[in-house]
Amino acid sequence: MPYLSRIRINPLRAGSRKLLASPRAMHAAVEGGLPGLPEQERTLWRLDPDNPHRPQLFVLTTNKPDWTHLVEQAGWPGADGEHYAVRDYAPLLQQLAPGRSFAFRLTANPVQNTNRPDKPTERQQERMDAGVRRSFRVGHRTAAAQLNWFLTRTRRWGFDIPAAPNMDGTHGADGESPREIRITTRLRRSFGKGAITAKEAHVVMNAVTFEGHLRITDPALLTERLLSGIGPSKAYGCGLLTLAPLTERV
Repeated sequence: MPYLSRIRINPLRAGSRKLLASPRAMHAAVEGGLPGLPEQERTLWRLDPDNPHRPQLFVLTTNKPDWTHLVEQAGWPGADGEHYAVRDYAPLLQQLAPGRSFAFRLTANPVQNTNRPDKPTERQQERMDAGVRRSFRVGHRTAAAQLNWFLTRTRRWGFDIPAAPNMDGTHGADGESPREIRITTRLRRSFGKGAITAKEAHVVMNAVTFEGHLRITDPALLTERLLSGIGPSKAYGCGLLTLAPLTERV
């Protein structure tokens, strides 16, 4: 049974500063709240810094977690209020139906596969010089490419993005009406994986947060994406798609 958790983070604590600065450290802290073995859990997480003074960590887990250690390390352990909330995810999944609309948020790492990167890393250049024919996974760097990555994949994820209300009837440069989606943050992250070999120990990713409205086309496909995540870098805070019910328009 899946559970969605929300944990309050105190950015002034020494422990929280470490977690906020390192996706690798945050991943380890998330794993520490799970009762089962890490390989037996399917976990997604996302940090939402809407309020920099009160960032919130969202985590989707297979089994019911305990976030006491995170509150003690990076929260307000002695303060009033709800330090973290754990909710059964099944009721939301039961609401999914064709044609239903939801508000959504997703932080993802938009990537593409290519045989010849425009700006290869040292490791990629060595592989090309050695004649390695396997394609490379590289991140999309522009907002337009990142948005296109999202919009061209929604059908396989079980939803589409409706056209935005447009009072004057104008269209975009491509002749299509604007969609109900926007990019709210774009953050390039670079950090070590903790591996021994330096060339394999570095992660570079573009964490892009998309927000907007979606309309369900295939509940089964959408359920799969909600539970297993979207795109790569899931261990580092990408892939968790969350939904909020909308009042249907009349």
